[in-house]
Amino acid sequence: MQFKGTVFRYGRDIDTDVIIPARYLNTSDPAELAKHCLEDLDKTFVSRVKPGDIVVADENFGCGSSREHAPVCIKAAGVSCVIAKSFARIFYRNSINMGLPILECPEACDAISDGDVVSVDADTGTITNETTGAVFHAQPFPPFIQEIINAGGLVARTKAKLAARKEA
Repeated sequence: MQFKGTVFRYGRDIDTDVIIPARYLNTSDPAELAKHCLEDLDKTFVSRVKPGDIVVADENFGCGSSREHAPVCIKAAGVSCVIAKSFARIFYRNSINMGLPILECPEACDAISDGDVVSVDADTGTITNETTGAVFHAQPFPPFIQEIINAGGLVARTKAKLAARKEA
């Protein structure tokens, strides 16, 4: 998977309550959740984000509660990829399960600024800051995890696998 977008740069310890505030958890509709993505951190995010844009953050992105709503709303808001120095473990797994590409790359995070244009090859882990020309390398996911993300998440992948078995 390849992505190219404008960066929204945030700091450390961005928790799931900031990604999608608890007051909106009365729905699981991705489009509705997307309307409130990051609003307690950046009131202008939803009005500025465009399909394909990229979130870059420091350590511990997605800490806090284990809600799956957080990666769902980020993806539904149009974000193609999240790059961080590190992710909270439950957010990391929920992102894979929901089909949201994420990459850990501290060096890239230190060198990427808000508003930079970045391209990402998630299959190889190559991150290119198109604004500065700097290139970074994150550890790509193994093929079976890439398959889950490329399918749109664990449920979508499982449905596709079951459908293929029925046809066989």
